[in-house]
Amino acid sequence: MSLRYEVSDRLGVVTLDRPDVLNAFDDEMGAAALDAVNEAASDDRVRCIVITGSGRAFSSGEDLGALADGYRRGEAPPLGDTLVKRYNPLIRALTSAPKPVLAAVNGVAAGAGASVALACDHRVASENAKLVLAFIKVGLVPDSGALWFLARMLGTARAWSLCSSGDPLDASKAAEWGIYEQVVPADEFETAWRQRATELASGPTAAYALTKALLYGAAGKTLDEQLDDEVAAQTSAGATADHIEGVQAFFDRRLPEFQGR
Repeated sequence: MSLRYEVSDRLGVVTLDRPDVLNAFDDEMGAAALDAVNEAASDDRVRCIVITGSGRAFSSGEDLGALADGYRRGEAPPLGDTLVKRYNPLIRALTSAPKPVLAAVNGVAAGAGASVALACDHRVASENAKLVLAFIKVGLVPDSGALWFLARMLGTARAWSLCSSGDPLDASKAAEWGIYEQVVPADEFETAWRQRATELASGPTAAYALTKALLYGAAGKTLDEQLDDEVAAQTSAGATADHIEGVQAFFDRRLPEFQGR
């Protein structure tokens, strides 16, 4: 199998598992990743989704080795079709999942692998992690939403600098720029991402989902549209058991015990 999916302690952990090719995506792994994310998104046992990689890499992106024969013959690959069929559905699944999604970036995240990490709501990285948008070095453009996310995280100038050079961005600089929430030593990495994921899984899931939808939709709306959407979202959030628990805990001067309802 090219992917492992496990549910435990309210976490749905998706592990990209092709370490011999740095967890590069092929058709099988792309389909399995989409299925796993969709399953986790709809599973009430899961209150935080985690994406990580096995071995030395998070993901090196597209498996160019599978396209080698065609390239050697001078044939142009159907890259647009690959985006439509494989990557874009995965990016949409990550951003629309009604619960937090955390990328545990254990090593290099390159190409579409970087895009997958950027599409997650939270990112915890090992000190060994590198973000590589090297599309330009092979005459391509960043895809799978990378530019959309980077422009919002970094601003146009830094996003352009990163993408036009194609040079790796090390973990400390990525954290300084706000891409990673946390960078930890390699031997503390799993403990750190599990702790952060567990914190998210203990939160008010419905409020997370509504906030996520409002945030991702805000850039394309007028203020009036956003205000109207906030009315609908707040009405929905106010009807949850977690909201009642949160206010009761405030009155009782204790930590809330959210149930994700």
